[in-house]
Amino acid sequence: MTADRLRLLMNLWPPFLCTGIRVEHIDRDWRSARVALRLRPWNRNYVGTHFGGSLFAMTDPFWMLLVKESIGRDHYVWDRAGDIEFLKPGRGTVRAGFVLDNATLATMHAQTADGGKYLHWFDTDVVDDEGDVVARVRKQIYVRRKKDRRHG
Repeated sequence: MTADRLRLLMNLWPPFLCTGIRVEHIDRDWRSARVALRLRPWNRNYVGTHFGGSLFAMTDPFWMLLVKESIGRDHYVWDRAGDIEFLKPGRGTVRAGFVLDNATLATMHAQTADGGKYLHWFDTDVVDDEGDVVARVRKQIYVRRKKDRRHG
């Protein structure tokens, strides 16, 4: 699947569509993505700011997707853990960006070359229109090279 096609499908996917999450961009080389969340009546919490679950959901799949599409089909890639720290009430439109660099991919390849697993933490800031950090999300990604079935 192409990055453009996945972006379009994700924007129609009910968990994103119904919460106001919009995938603005996924690089064709799968090295970066950007997502936005507008404050709407259906994604506000009791005090009128962004619902924390929506803030986490807007960041949830992207590190796994970028790593999975960039590292190659000879690796398993899974989300393993995640947490979120709320730093400021989120109002208006908030955004998160993801950039997967060559050094991180090289480390993943090196750490899994012998078939072992590798766990990597990614940090993502969710920022408002003023550039203030609303929330900091951490995601742990599991990576392991698939065993060659021809050689055991």
